[in-house]
Amino acid sequence: MFWKFDLNTTSHVDKLLDKEHVTLQELMDEDDILQECKAQNQKLLDFLCRQQCMEELVSLITQDPPLDMEEKVRFKYPNTACELLTCDVPQISDRLGGDESLLSLLYDFLDHEPPLNPLLASFFSKTIGNLIARKTEQVIMFLKKKDKFINLVLKHVGTSALMDLLLRLVSCVEPAGLRQEVLLWLNEERIIQRLVELIHPSQDEDRQSNASQALCDIVRLGRDQGSQLQEALEPDPLLTTLESQDCVEQLLKNMFNGDQTESCLVSGMQVLLTLLETRRAGTEGLVDPFSQGLERPCAVSSSVLHGIEPWLKDFHQLLLNPPKKKAILTTIGVLEEPLGNTRLHGARLMAALLHTNTPSINQELCRLNTMDLLLDLFFKYSWNNFLHLQVELCIAAILSHTAREEPGEARGSQSRAEPLPGNENRNLEAPQPPASLPENTMVTHLFQKCCLVQRILEAWEANDHTQAAGGMRRGNMGHLTRIANAVVQNLERGPVQTHISEVIRGLPADCRGRWESFVEETLTETNRKNTVDLVSTHHVHSSSEDEDIEGAFPSELSLQQAFSEYQIQQMTANFVDQFGFNDEEFADQDDNINAPFDRIAEINFNISADEDSPSAALFEACCSDRIQPFDDEEEEDIWEDKEMRCAARAPARARFGAPHTSDCCSWSGPQHRVQDRKVDSGADGDAPGLDTPPAPVQNEGPPMEADSEAAGAAWTAVFDEPVNSTPVAPGVARDVGSSVWAASASAPEEKGWAKFTDFQPFCCQPGLPVCLECVCYQEGSSGGL
Repeated sequence: MFWKFDLNTTSHVDKLLDKEHVTLQELMDEDDILQECKAQNQKLLDFLCRQQCMEELVSLITQDPPLDMEEKVRFKYPNTACELLTCDVPQISDRLGGDESLLSLLYDFLDHEPPLNPLLASFFSKTIGNLIARKTEQVIMFLKKKDKFINLVLKHVGTSALMDLLLRLVSCVEPAGLRQEVLLWLNEERIIQRLVELIHPSQDEDRQSNASQALCDIVRLGRDQGSQLQEALEPDPLLTTLESQDCVEQLLKNMFNGDQTESCLVSGMQVLLTLLETRRAGTEGLVDPFSQGLERPCAVSSSVLHGIEPWLKDFHQLLLNPPKKKAILTTIGVLEEPLGNTRLHGARLMAALLHTNTPSINQELCRLNTMDLLLDLFFKYSWNNFLHLQVELCIAAILSHTAREEPGEARGSQSRAEPLPGNENRNLEAPQPPASLPENTMVTHLFQKCCLVQRILEAWEANDHTQAAGGMRRGNMGHLTRIANAVVQNLERGPVQTHISEVIRGLPADCRGRWESFVEETLTETNRKNTVDLVSTHHVHSSSEDEDIEGAFPSELSLQQAFSEYQIQQMTANFVDQFGFNDEEFADQDDNINAPFDRIAEINFNISADEDSPSAALFEACCSDRIQPFDDEEEEDIWEDKEMRCAARAPARARFGAPHTSDCCSWSGPQHRVQDRKVDSGADGDAPGLDTPPAPVQNEGPPMEADSEAAGAAWTAVFDEPVNSTPVAPGVARDVGSSVWAASASAPEEKGWAKFTDFQPFCCQPGLPVCLECVCYQEGSSGGL
């Protein structure tokens, strides 16, 4: 029975709360305490919000648990306490955020000496971050009163949870006015400069890495906030400080002055790469009103470029002599001199600088011959695809410099914008040498000094010799193929097409011939192989049922298959668009008899009526299987007293290209007669003009299955009947519609149209009953309608 099962919904927490001296630890031992808290169990919330319980919860997340406890359950209570304090229950948030003594007890966690317990630090950061989002004003005012707050956060920045807390202050404060106040407060505390000072060889690697990550996130958050807010109150002060030339120079001094360590160099270059990012503003994949008009790439601050330019020689030297690294064992053997993370980030920085297309930086890189050094590393470390990608990006940036120069000049300083009118006049009057343009300086350097074409040919031939000797294909051949394709594409239609053509023509004759042969034969064949599908998807079926369906329709039965699919398709909007007339065509052309009859010509069925084919026999067999005539003699014939109509009105079909027939009759019931009227009335709207000869009907759709079952075997579909051919099967005489009555008055003698005075239907012969159509016609002729 129902009462045999224990379906009591009362929580065990309620039973514990009914006890007189229940403790917080007893409640936290219950598995459903968090669920009851989120369900806002009022009795539980009242207990948790007591001053003693709140202090105990805060102490659990800020004090190390006893060491004598089992490791499994040592952090069980601190974790549960953190979940209770951050479960987004307004009563708990108000209690914690509104009590300054509780906030002070929570704040005391920062007074611990580093390193902090990472798990407790995460509990502390999560709790403070939740309060910043829920009780923003109270918590911000409390933190501003603490003079040592920023110092303590930077003191523990080696713990990633404290770095997250700093980012919550930057990103989670709302509204915008209060957020601007927080940013100004942090900027007054010189948070950016102090984070830059942490990127120094004398600091721990964790502190350097977290400081670098915090600066990168501040840049991205500042740019995102600026792009999403249409009415920005003021520029982001933290972003402005970080993009200043003084801040960039201080960062570079910390990197290169004194001992150079990989952690310091990599952390500093990560910040520089973030400052050089030109990613799209707004949220990708989402269309919102704030992202309209912000689709162009973000412009790089000129102060960042000015700060980096004097240190390009140091980066070039870093690519030559990076910090020493030990030999490492790889899958292809021992690598005595690894590339290293420092040189990889140096290559990334060069690619980012080239994408900015700054003329002074381009000229300095040409003077240092940095691009030639990157190509040397490309071929030396043939298995480092991370490096190969950066070199490919460098070459792509150089080949696209002309396309990027114009918008850069429009946004740049006056000195960069002045040559723009001059360039237009030179283009109109007399062309200047390409080397005079700043963007072509790097292109000339790439092809002449770096010998890009010769290097591609030599590397390709060396790889062919290695493979011919049974060796392994080099690991950089894929990126080398992409580089060669980039050169060919820019040679054909790129922004520096003319300049590249001149450089290629200036090569020695043998080298030029090798390049042309390489492009026409080797590269073309390589691209063809790369585009071939590894697995063919032809004749692949998901199940054996599909194969059975395909096997039932061989090639000679394709027409039968097409017609069967046509019969069984559903009456959808797509069906109307393909095989009929839409509402707009009816509305526009219903009264126009000169409208073109073009929609029916789109149906392509070509069946010869003069010859017997296996398809015709199969069609008849299919119809006989699907249509069951009413041939039961025992039952009453329900159509016995219905009217018959003759095909004598068939001359009216001559305007559609069908032959005149006088000896073919077919039965038409009331239901089908109404349907014929609708079909013919719709066809009148698309009939050919009176001055043009009627075009033969290519395809006239067969009746639907429901009509076929009711009509019996007497229905016959007509497909592409020639005008002068003799019909094989009797055709159904169709009503020409009401529009013909109006048209007969204006053009009664036009060729190809029916003359109503010639009608002599069999139903009007003596001895036969008069049909309803004849009565209507007689009354209409005499003015009765």
